[in-house]
Amino acid sequence: MHRRRLLSGAAALTASAALVPPLTGTAQAAPRAPSPQLPSRAAIISVLRRVADQWIGAHTNSGDNGWANATFFSGLLALQGLTGSTSYLGYARSWAEKHAYGLSGGVTTRHADNHCAGQAYLDLYEREPDEHKLTAIETSLHRMVYTDQPAKNDDWWWDDALHMAMAPFARIGTLRNDPQYWEKLYALHNHTKRIEGGPGLYVASTGLWYRDKRFLPGGILSPAGKPVVWSRGNGWVAGGHTKTLKALPSTERHTAEYRDALTRLVVAVAKVQRTDGFWNVNLADAAHLPGPETSGTSFFVYGTAYAIGAGLVERTTYLPVAARAWNGLVATAVHPDGILGYVQNVGDRPESSQPITYNSTANFGVGAFLLAGTELAKLAG
Repeated sequence: MHRRRLLSGAAALTASAALVPPLTGTAQAAPRAPSPQLPSRAAIISVLRRVADQWIGAHTNSGDNGWANATFFSGLLALQGLTGSTSYLGYARSWAEKHAYGLSGGVTTRHADNHCAGQAYLDLYEREPDEHKLTAIETSLHRMVYTDQPAKNDDWWWDDALHMAMAPFARIGTLRNDPQYWEKLYALHNHTKRIEGGPGLYVASTGLWYRDKRFLPGGILSPAGKPVVWSRGNGWVAGGHTKTLKALPSTERHTAEYRDALTRLVVAVAKVQRTDGFWNVNLADAAHLPGPETSGTSFFVYGTAYAIGAGLVERTTYLPVAARAWNGLVATAVHPDGILGYVQNVGDRPESSQPITYNSTANFGVGAFLLAGTELAKLAG
C-alpha cells in the first residue's frame, strides 16, 4: 500500500522546500561496482541482439499497438537502424501491417499513450516511404493542431506523456515543414511543465519531474516522509526530450529549452546513481523499495548517451555514468539467454508492480534497453 500524507499551510511550504535537496544518498552498495569503462561497439551490439532476439523468439505474436508494445518497437527499430537487420525490419513491418498502421482509440484520440505507435510508424516510413503509413498518426495530430479544440493544451497531465507523444509532433512538423505542430507540441509540453496541478510537474530546483499532480507538495510522500520522484517517470521525460531533439531543427525556437531540460535531468540523476550502476525507483528516497530497476535506468542511459553525443554535457564526466549503468544492466539484469530482468512492470509510482525481481520483464523495458544501448554504441569505438 502506498502512503499519503496531506499537508496544508506552513506544512505544505515545508514539504515544498524539502524538495530542493532531496537528491542525497544512494541505495545499498552493490557487492561489486561495475566498470566505468565503455565496452566496445561490437560488445554492446552483441548484447542488444541477444536481448532483442530473445524477445522476438518468445513473441511470435507481435502484440498490440498500445504504448508499451510501441515502446518496444521504437527500441527495436533504433537497433535495426544501427545494424541494418532485415529480420528486425520485417518483424516491425508485420506488426505495423497487422494494425494497418492505426492507433488505439482511432484517429480522434487525443491520448498521448495512443500516439506512441506513431513513432514506430514514422521510423518505418523513413525506411520505406509510403504515405498510408502516416495516415492515422498525422490525421490524429492534425486534428489536435487545427480542428479538434486546438486551444486545449491540458491533455498531457502526467509526465509519461512526454515520451509517448512529443516526438510524433516534432517529427510530423519536420516532415511536413509545418511549424504549427511544433507550436502545439510546446503548448502541451508547457502545460505539463509549468501549469498542471498548479505549479506544473517540473521542479526547477532539482531538474526532475513529478509523475503527476498527486505527488506535488502536499500529496503523496514516501513512508519516510520524503518526496516521491519516480525513476521511470523521469525516464519517460528523458526519452521524450531525447527523441524530440533528434527530430527538431536546431533553429526551432523551443529547441534550447528542451536541451536545457534534458541537460538538467541528466546532471541531476548522475548525482544519485547507485553504486551498482542502477537508479532507485524513487530518486528522492534511496530507502524506498531499494533494489535494481531496469526501465528507468535504461532511459537514463539513453538520455545521457544522447546528451554526451550532442555536446550538452561533458563526455569525460558523464560517459562513466552511462558506462557504469550499462555495465550494471548487462551484469545484473541480462540473463544468459537474453531475457531482461528487474523491469518494473506497468504502474505509476515506486510501489507499482512490486516486487521487482530478476525475472521481472516487460516489452517497454526491453524497448528502453534497446534505445539505451543503441545510443551508447554510437559513442563506442
